[in-house]
Amino acid sequence: MTEIESTAMQLLEAYRTGPVAPVRTQFAERDLAQAYEVQNAQVLAWLNDGRRAVGRKIGLTSPAVQQQLGVSEPDFGRLFADMVFGTGEAVSMASLLQPRVEAEIALILNKDLPQRCVTHAELLSAIEWVIPALEIVDSRIANWDINIFDTVADNASAGAVVLGGPARRIDDLDLINCPMVMVKNGEQVSAGLGRDCLGGPLNAAVWLARKAVEVGSPLKAGEIILTGALGPMSSVGQGDEVKASIAGIGDVQVRFTP
Repeated sequence: MTEIESTAMQLLEAYRTGPVAPVRTQFAERDLAQAYEVQNAQVLAWLNDGRRAVGRKIGLTSPAVQQQLGVSEPDFGRLFADMVFGTGEAVSMASLLQPRVEAEIALILNKDLPQRCVTHAELLSAIEWVIPALEIVDSRIANWDINIFDTVADNASAGAVVLGGPARRIDDLDLINCPMVMVKNGEQVSAGLGRDCLGGPLNAAVWLARKAVEVGSPLKAGEIILTGALGPMSSVGQGDEVKASIAGIGDVQVRFTP
């Protein structure tokens, strides 16, 4: 068994048995391409088990976090149908390990984007809906002791996504200056602006579209794209209720049950 295969199996098992030690120590070179191979091995296993891929999530869109992890670009992971919830729904803590929540803008595509070096104009023409979202990030690495290799290998620390409303057309929306406020149990825990996501969510989405072509898995019509956090994440536990409001975009909320 290769290092890629054994690491993928270790992370897959962690969903059932609990967090594991950082996986970066298992690779002498710690080449980011290896981390994506570990991620892809898990994606293939999930697809073989009958899970349905429905989108992608972008991580590391904050310059401060990129500097902290010593990288100069975001990362991405895959979203599956059983990870997607509607606003107001309950998410079971039993399905999560170390959850944290952050507010984002989600895009729903209506066209494939197979072009090399996708442009902003091509991306804009492919956006059907803009939706407020909460991403529930979760790590299979103990105590969130991660670097870029760990989080990429661990499907970009994806946990679940909650989609809010209303679904809006992108026409006339200001995705750069829109303020976001997120509250937990009635107290503000995060705030930010659209520009805090890589200068604007569309910048992050264009990066993803290009990266997806580069790795041989172009974005498809109907996919959900989580563009990245608009503010700091917050840890959550059983009984917590989280709501985010993005001005001009909409609201989204979730509660966490046993």
